[in-house]
Amino acid sequence: MSLGSPRVHRRQTGSSNADARALALAGAPHGTLVTASEQTAGRGRNGRSWHAPAGSALLCSLILRAFPRTGEQTPLLSLAAGVAVAEAVGERALLKWPNDVLLPQPGTGDPRKVGGILVEARPREAWAVVGIGLNVAVRVAELPPELAGSAGTLGLERSAIEPLLERLLATLEHWLERSPSEVLDAWRARDALLGRPLRWDGGTGVGRGVDDKGHLLVDSGTARHVLDAGEVHLGA
Repeated sequence: MSLGSPRVHRRQTGSSNADARALALAGAPHGTLVTASEQTAGRGRNGRSWHAPAGSALLCSLILRAFPRTGEQTPLLSLAAGVAVAEAVGERALLKWPNDVLLPQPGTGDPRKVGGILVEARPREAWAVVGIGLNVAVRVAELPPELAGSAGTLGLERSAIEPLLERLLATLEHWLERSPSEVLDAWRARDALLGRPLRWDGGTGVGRGVDDKGHLLVDSGTARHVLDAGEVHLGA
């Protein structure tokens, strides 16, 4: 069964990922798609809220069963989803480990976050939910002040959301079936952190790409660090 069928659409919901998890637990099939026009409790990594004015973002969650090859390890499933989202956005899209999609903004060329991916996996039960949020028609001025310096937008009209969803489902179908090496090569080609100064809870360093398990490599000058979780920020 192709991705996106059956589809459940909510005009408003707390979280499309929460809805998809409930459907997965109830036995919904592989490829089931939950979309929403508005989320009141959308989440990113580490419990962060996901903000988007109603009807201005692509908000969706997919149920995947019997993990594709890239999903044998959850980090690679997340990276495969990131590559698919970036490809749907366009050739200028970049990927910031572990799950952010960046796009240079008009006027400044400053890469800002336009999308995010949240994978919630149940490997023992052989299913996962892949949640994706994309600021398709968001006006940055409408976002909360704390996002003013980091959030971006595709700058499209609201009418572009459904066509973009169709393109995204096609790119997901493709990348979820690629080999781990193909996914890693594609991800590395869009790596926004490669060679850039970084800081994280454990120190500072320079991004050196991702390893074959999808972990971030950082060179601090005295040691090579392998990060498998947590937040990483640009700048020393």
